[in-house]
Amino acid sequence: MTSTATPASRNAGSTWASAAHRRTVYLVLAVVGISILFDGYDLVIYGAVLNTLLEDPSHIGQLSPAVAGTLGSYAMIGVMIGALSAGAVGDRLGRRKVMLTAIVWFSVGMGLTALTSSIFMFGLLRFLTGLGVGMIVATGGAIIAEFAPANRKNLFNAIVYSGVPAGGVMASLLALVLEDAIGWRGLFMIGATPLLFLLPLAFFALPESPRWLVARGRKADALSVCARFGLPEEQFIVADKAEPTAEEIAATTDKQRDLEKTGFAGIFSRSYLPGTALIGAMSFIGLLSTYGLNTWLPKIMQANGASSHDSLYSLLALNGGAVVGGLIAARFADRIGAKTVITSTFLLAAISLAILPVFNTVAPMYPLIALAGIGVLGTQVLTYGLTSNYFGTAARAAGVAWCAGFGRLGGIFGPAIGGLIIGAGFGPTVSFWLFAGAALIGAIATALIPKSPAAAEVMMTKEPEHRDPAVEPALNTK
Repeated sequence: MTSTATPASRNAGSTWASAAHRRTVYLVLAVVGISILFDGYDLVIYGAVLNTLLEDPSHIGQLSPAVAGTLGSYAMIGVMIGALSAGAVGDRLGRRKVMLTAIVWFSVGMGLTALTSSIFMFGLLRFLTGLGVGMIVATGGAIIAEFAPANRKNLFNAIVYSGVPAGGVMASLLALVLEDAIGWRGLFMIGATPLLFLLPLAFFALPESPRWLVARGRKADALSVCARFGLPEEQFIVADKAEPTAEEIAATTDKQRDLEKTGFAGIFSRSYLPGTALIGAMSFIGLLSTYGLNTWLPKIMQANGASSHDSLYSLLALNGGAVVGGLIAARFADRIGAKTVITSTFLLAAISLAILPVFNTVAPMYPLIALAGIGVLGTQVLTYGLTSNYFGTAARAAGVAWCAGFGRLGGIFGPAIGGLIIGAGFGPTVSFWLFAGAALIGAIATALIPKSPAAAEVMMTKEPEHRDPAVEPALNTK
């Protein structure tokens, strides 16, 4: 070398190494973001058409609130299994293969659901579609963590995971405008359209992660990907280390061995386990509130005096608040830490939901519903970012899969609990207070998440060329 500065240090102040680097990352961002947009669409479209299915048994059969809540949970069971499966194979087969498979699976599932005519087939296809959704959610976070610039990871995670509430907004608007014209089947068929435009885009624009290739011992393939897509080697290829001596091997700490473990063995190792458990609790509470409210909020608002049509505006407020608030919160997360912001937004949701029963008219409730949306859906925008930056490359896909998969247990319970509450005749006050209490528990779990072991290991590595830039933002999770 003719200079004492390393490539990493020379590029430290620059976000993009070239126009090709920027184009590749933005296309990856688009693929993941659109995929998760349709995850959000799938989440909310069921709640948006639920009144139609409840009121007219000619569509799929006679539904009670309890059965309707169970049907909503079937998709979440599929998402949980899909996410955990993606984590089990994503750190071994690669991010690209799992993502392409998930796009096809999800799209076909939505299309087939639109054609069903029985409660059994509707529930089965909701479950099968959920498998694809889970793969998308789990793999998307790992992809963004490994392609986003180090100084924009929270922002980029917020952008792609804002697709969940943005998809909710899209579903609410299309239900308001198009349901009378194309029916609930047409609305579900819209969810199948990624097969036509997103799959070709992902096939050509989504490269395999060079960091994952290096982690799997395929450095030549990683160099080839970097050359083809304009990705700077100094950011995406970790420099080779000298072979360790016998003394160095003997001195290897348990923490270092834990950080080298792949997949679920890594995230459940002694070093990661406390954070893994609390991240699971954080995601569980967030998704319990997210799916419970998106499924039953229109029905709760009707019990509070709203008409069937006007109750759909509550979904717009909930998801719209999450989109705007989540992006604003991400800006703060890059400055003061994702953990602090998530804890604060959970508390914001708890307070907003607890206050809602005070109002006897619908109009003043919408601003508080929007604030609650920031706290539950907006919080989910950041939880995946916190998680993907908490774990190192070897266990990242498994970590995000755990966050998405275990969290979906909350998504399973949310619609089911809402259905039981509505079926038992409890009023909106009990419903809102239940979700407020859940948000408070989420704030406590998030506040207790410890510092990332991977981030601590990065700080102990003195040579910048030996660092993994993908885990450095985890230093900012306090």
